[in-house]
Amino acid sequence: MLTTIETWHTIVSKRDASSLSDLLEDGVVFYSPVVHTPQVGKAITTMYLSAAIHVFGNDSFRYVREVISESDAVLEFETEIDSIIVNGVDIIKWNADGKIVEFKVMLRPLKAVNLIHEKMAEMLSKGRLS
Repeated sequence: MLTTIETWHTIVSKRDASSLSDLLEDGVVFYSPVVHTPQVGKAITTMYLSAAIHVFGNDSFRYVREVISESDAVLEFETEIDSIIVNGVDIIKWNADGKIVEFKVMLRPLKAVNLIHEKMAEMLSKGRLS
């Protein structure tokens, strides 16, 4: 059986969000770097993470550092989008059943945050998640 983080890595590497529903707890809380309030629930979290997989998911995306404990992980990533280097972390917490209960994304530098805000807003407004 795959661990929570192994399953997440599979989703990211295949750029296929179809199994997110199985990985997320119903009451999961998602913290976006560009939305000021936490987003609560599987449906909204799936929407944001699916969009992020499309926006971030290119050949330059890679996790460069991981700190993993029994029920949470910090995964540092880098990618290049529109000639801007994006550096960030996914902070993931899961329950005893291996379901993600909290997912927080933090980004740097400011130029990257602004770019991601623009790209995510475009993706979400057009509903281009498939």
